[in-house]
Amino acid sequence: MTEIHKNLIAGEWQIGESEIENRNPSDLSDLIGLFAQASSDQLDATLAQARIAQVEWAAYGMERKQAVLMAIGNELMARAEELGTLLSREEGKPLAEGKGEVYRAGQFFTYYAAECLRQLGENADSVRAGVEIDVRREPVGTVAIISPWNFPTATASWKIAPALCYGNAVVWKPANITPASAVALAEIINRQDIPKGLFSLVMGAGRSVGQRLVESADIDAVSFTGSVPVGKSIAAAAIQNLTKVQMEMGSKNALAVMDDADLDLAVTLALGGAFGGTGQKCTASSRLVVHEGIHDVFVEKLVAGAQAMKVGHALETGTQMGPVVSEQQLDENLSYVALGKSEGAELACGGQRLNMPTEGYYMSPGVFLNTSNDMRINREEMFAPLTSVIKVGSYDEALAVVNDTNFGLTSGIVTKSLARATHFRRNARTGVVTINLPTAGTDYHVPFGGRGDSSYGSREQGKAAAEFYTTVKTAYISAGSV
Repeated sequence: MTEIHKNLIAGEWQIGESEIENRNPSDLSDLIGLFAQASSDQLDATLAQARIAQVEWAAYGMERKQAVLMAIGNELMARAEELGTLLSREEGKPLAEGKGEVYRAGQFFTYYAAECLRQLGENADSVRAGVEIDVRREPVGTVAIISPWNFPTATASWKIAPALCYGNAVVWKPANITPASAVALAEIINRQDIPKGLFSLVMGAGRSVGQRLVESADIDAVSFTGSVPVGKSIAAAAIQNLTKVQMEMGSKNALAVMDDADLDLAVTLALGGAFGGTGQKCTASSRLVVHEGIHDVFVEKLVAGAQAMKVGHALETGTQMGPVVSEQQLDENLSYVALGKSEGAELACGGQRLNMPTEGYYMSPGVFLNTSNDMRINREEMFAPLTSVIKVGSYDEALAVVNDTNFGLTSGIVTKSLARATHFRRNARTGVVTINLPTAGTDYHVPFGGRGDSSYGSREQGKAAAEFYTTVKTAYISAGSV
């Protein structure tokens, strides 16, 4: 009989009102496990306990908190191969990417372990004589974390780690499609020296558990990563209780390739940015804005590179691109292929379902040519191993195309010109800008987020996370006369 993996409810591992199957997208015959779905009563119970636990956790000494986060981070890094294999098995990204993600998740925890000791306030003299002012940050309270399936360990960690660092309780609802990685992380956190119920795992459908969570008056803040429509729905629900929200949503990132670019570097960056993680990441290079001076030779090398990529089982040696995460995702991807063709784009390669030795959701990396920026394939986030080339006649036109989007997460330029690179860095309307680097890949100690439909609320990561996970208290002190 297959084991049922449980939710962590009010400090206890519990079965739910039902279970779901979790299967390997590289091999559908591989059943990873059955995972419990939390009930509304369980959610209510865990929220009540979180309130109690948060007060106790906030009173822990800073070194005690630091030790907890350091232990979590060290265990994740030590077990990166084991947990990365599990992640790749259930999500489909190549093993090297899975292991790298778990290791990076560990670094988030060790970074915020150090931040536990750096929570410094401010002080000032008042405009009133004999009055001093103390300004410090306090925990916001109980935080709901709703994380996506494409980076099931890393994205959750860059939310959970600062939430705990700054003294909050956490109720985590992970994506239902990658529950095994969620349970593994929850087991590590729950083993630590933390109050009962401080950290909870509530797996379940977004329309039931997730919706009830964001509507709860017992939640003080919601941190969400996912689609724009879901993000807007969460914001609408949360505002009824004036709940603080932080949202990372869609993107349509552009990589501009200028006529003075190192061509081989540009192609490498484009391939990695477009097809790393099977294109299933918010920082993917889905628009390649290429100067006409090098367009034809760039396209030739790009298409050859895409055709040469090895698509295969996520755990097989040499696999450069794994399957997409689910049948629904594959169907949506193929619909975008059909849409691109109907809009007049030329599919130069790929974009097809592949038959492999194991049954799974395999798709070849696709490149669209002769596209314009007003096509839907260049306006909507496809979240697929698909990228479009847009030919431009000048740097100014390239910058205009890059900025012509409802999104604004990342953008990049490949150029040898310091003047162009500097102008682009200052004028690209995105939260992250890269120069001669892929649009994907960010460091954990600096802010991450975007503009427009890409992000809402405070930035994530680095010291910027304190803006969301804390609230500011200003105290006025009159000591009286000596």
